[in-house]
Amino acid sequence: MKRLLAGAAALATAFVLTACSGGGAASGGPNAGGGAVAAAGSGGGAPTTSSTTAAPTTTSATPTPTPTPSTTKPAPTSTTAKPKPKPKPAAPASDPGVPCAAAAAASGTAACVDLSAHKAWILQGGKVVYGPVPMLPGRKGYATPTGTFRVLSKEKMHLSKEFDNAKMPNSVFFYPGDAFHTGSLSVYSHGCIHLSAGASLKFFNTLHVGDVVQVVP
Repeated sequence: MKRLLAGAAALATAFVLTACSGGGAASGGPNAGGGAVAAAGSGGGAPTTSSTTAAPTTTSATPTPTPTPSTTKPAPTSTTAKPKPKPKPAAPASDPGVPCAAAAAASGTAACVDLSAHKAWILQGGKVVYGPVPMLPGRKGYATPTGTFRVLSKEKMHLSKEFDNAKMPNSVFFYPGDAFHTGSLSVYSHGCIHLSAGASLKFFNTLHVGDVVQVVP
């Protein structure tokens, strides 16, 4: 009985060895002795190694935009020069010998009378155009008024009712009742300005209503 069991065990062992060898030398195949390798490659050949290569990341720097030159054109500069204002003519210097500042400052025709010097002038724009000429003012009690006045009226031949219709040729009134007129240069008046015939005519023809008449002491 023990022999039977031993024989059976030996037979089983031989069977197992035959199965693991892949058929043994009897198979005559080129893979003899390599059954284990064949088993490993069965159904798929050599093992496939899967390798995932990450796509290279490209870092692209955003270019700084180049400033676009401004297309706004500057406003055209006018090259036309503005006309320069014409210089005003300089006012003529007043005669230093004329003591009437207001008459000298008048823009038009004016008259100046210096009572103490017994002189009279005609000015135009501050410049003497006639004179000085001799004159006689009012006598004591009939003093010629002093100050700055305006020509009030003119009469070629005025008759003074106050003094018996006395003739007063070339009268130029600058104050109520007082005027430049032809009169004696040796006899004082009653307030008027006595001039020679030629001087009174010049005053009459040159002075106009509204012109300045300045009388200084």
